[in-house]
Amino acid sequence: MSKVVVMDHPLIQHKITYLRDKNTGSKEFRELLNEISMLMAYEVTRDLPLTEVEIETPICKAKSYVLAGKKLGVVPILRAGLGMIDGILELVPHARVGHIGLYRDPKTLEPVEYYCKLPSDVTERDLIVVDPMLATGGSAAAAIQFIKNRGCKSIRMMNLIAAPEGIERVQKAHPDVDIYVACVDEKLNSHGYIVPGLGDAGDRLFGTK
Repeated sequence: MSKVVVMDHPLIQHKITYLRDKNTGSKEFRELLNEISMLMAYEVTRDLPLTEVEIETPICKAKSYVLAGKKLGVVPILRAGLGMIDGILELVPHARVGHIGLYRDPKTLEPVEYYCKLPSDVTERDLIVVDPMLATGGSAAAAIQFIKNRGCKSIRMMNLIAAPEGIERVQKAHPDVDIYVACVDEKLNSHGYIVPGLGDAGDRLFGTK
């Protein structure tokens, strides 16, 4: 079974509080989402392998470390996942970005795919799939499966807020995919929204209803 890492860093929790607040406008929401994503990316990439290299400082030659192994890729689930990209790219600017477009059927709450574009070398990359919310888990599980269908085997999931139901569904469908979240909330309501959550992340991010 995959692991679930809950990031309880004070800075993340502080910013999540303002992100949840219904009085936070779209501009501030975007800024907070970007900042939280950057902070979370430190933890998500904590165990990336390193290799030793020799460099020359202004003083002398020295041995130091650089990232080894596969290259990174980030795949936001459209559209709310787009708000997490810039923060991650601040840390790993050479990461390639793919996109997966899904929408949730309002009656069945099941994901429907409308777009999927991944880097051509996706099989050679460690991928981080990002979406602010992990609610029912249907979209996340489907997105991960779309990526696996294209040959990628190294995948992590990164969400800000998750419901227990969503975590359970992703773990059941993909026991090899670790999940990184800032908060695990109480439950889902009858409409499939996380309680207490923060509402519709896409609408709040882009100022739409």
